[in-house]
Amino acid sequence: MHKTGFFTHPSCRQHDMGDGHPECPQRLDAISDRLLVTGVLDALEQCCAPPAPLADLELAHERMHIAALRGLTESLREEIAAGGPAHAQIDPDTSINTHTWDAALCSAGAALAATDAVIAGELENAFCAVRPPGHHACRDKAMGFCFFNNVAIAARYALERHGLERVAIIDFDVHHGNGTEDIVSGDARILMLSFFQKGLYPFSGDRSTASNLVNVPLPAYSKGDAVRELVQTFWIPRLHTFAPQMVFISAGFDAHREDDLGQMGLVESDYAWMTHQIKTVAQQHAQGRIVSCLEGGYHLDALARSVEAHVRVLANV
Repeated sequence: MHKTGFFTHPSCRQHDMGDGHPECPQRLDAISDRLLVTGVLDALEQCCAPPAPLADLELAHERMHIAALRGLTESLREEIAAGGPAHAQIDPDTSINTHTWDAALCSAGAALAATDAVIAGELENAFCAVRPPGHHACRDKAMGFCFFNNVAIAARYALERHGLERVAIIDFDVHHGNGTEDIVSGDARILMLSFFQKGLYPFSGDRSTASNLVNVPLPAYSKGDAVRELVQTFWIPRLHTFAPQMVFISAGFDAHREDDLGQMGLVESDYAWMTHQIKTVAQQHAQGRIVSCLEGGYHLDALARSVEAHVRVLANV
């Protein structure tokens, strides 16, 4: 029976980095409202994400990084009680409030719970509507709106806790997933494939050398035809050769032509097409097993429409 899970948690809406920040709680509202009004939500198995166990975070992150984020949260609570500011800054674009720790645990926990359910055969695939996102979070530091690397944690979890031998991570965010690369580079059990806009934050990825990485930089203003060509030329042959037993997606929708955080020209039909390509590979090699986690996408309407297109293909509706 074909079932697609939809994982989220109320705490993911409580993490907030201040007024006007593009990575805002309204992103999740836009997605859920769109899926509700189009009837897509009715076709999904709705699941509440549990917090990730700290031991599972350590599959991808240094213990000191996890402890530092927890400590910063506790310090912030004390400062607020003493009349201090509501946020603590990590980098110029990234900060925490008192709910960030719980939200980050539930974001990673959604990816882990989805992995459990998909491997158990309870779901064919799943989409995790979570924030904070994860693909800039490195082994030992938070950056770029990200604290824990949800997809990298889940990929390692599938290998270490479930005994899979090969998994693929596909990242179609407009920004290079430098954190994911930092964690999985050189791990022959994980094939990472991505495209991203060249010369955009975090200004990395175009010199990746590890044999398990297929990172393809694209010039600004690239449209769907360029992305479709690279998927067919670079991604699909490597995926068939690798034959992953499970596929994880870092699903960023900020390469959409309406999104101001990048300058690429994708539209909803491009995301649907990519999802279909990935799903075909997963059905051939991985029993259809896919776990997709939200990354970027900051134009609320374009984000909602793109997620709908992505999820419709996953759920076959």
